[in-house]
Amino acid sequence: MSKNKLEKFADNLSFPNFIQISHDVISENDAPLKGNWHRDFFKNNNPIVLELGCGKGEYTIELAQRYPHMNFIGVDKKGSRMWKGCKYSVENGLSNVAFIRTQIQFLANYFAENEVSEIWLTFPDPQPKRSKVNKRLTSSMYLDIYKKIATPNACVHLKTDNRILFDYTLEVIDKLQYPLLEKNEDLYASEIVNCDLAIQTYYEKMWLEQGLKIYYLKFCLI
Repeated sequence: MSKNKLEKFADNLSFPNFIQISHDVISENDAPLKGNWHRDFFKNNNPIVLELGCGKGEYTIELAQRYPHMNFIGVDKKGSRMWKGCKYSVENGLSNVAFIRTQIQFLANYFAENEVSEIWLTFPDPQPKRSKVNKRLTSSMYLDIYKKIATPNACVHLKTDNRILFDYTLEVIDKLQYPLLEKNEDLYASEIVNCDLAIQTYYEKMWLEQGLKIYYLKFCLI
């Protein structure tokens, strides 16, 4: 029998790699781990990689298993989604994994300057309505947040099934003069050289079954 949301929320609080601070508290204060992730949580100085809007944490988990010399943190506002990733990482002893339940706008309250080395945006809500353009996770407002916590030359990966978000992101990074490192308008139509791009999330599998194209961008935050 599958667990309901309340049961998953309760489980999350028991996981040692799950971090949750109430909206009211984090909007006024920095998290205790801000600037201290290497020393106090991971106990190493390995690079920190974020998966924003991580959902069930497929990318976070798969990358953590592939790269034990790096640290991975999944971030999402939906605790019931992250339950699967939290549970798997704890049961499989993945000490280089953490999950944060929060809104992306509060990232600078969780991470200090130069603390994050890489960011993955895996199928974020495209917010297709023009009135919600600032809510897109590749809007200049969010890119400014990422830049505050990122190391010099940190890169951002975007995987999406949405052409509007893809084109919009190209416009934003061109305006900000951020270097575009890779661009692919149909990821699975050509040979995937970087095997990390072949990791498929729950939603990506759904889109592929529907015959949708998967778009990919990689750019630097400089």
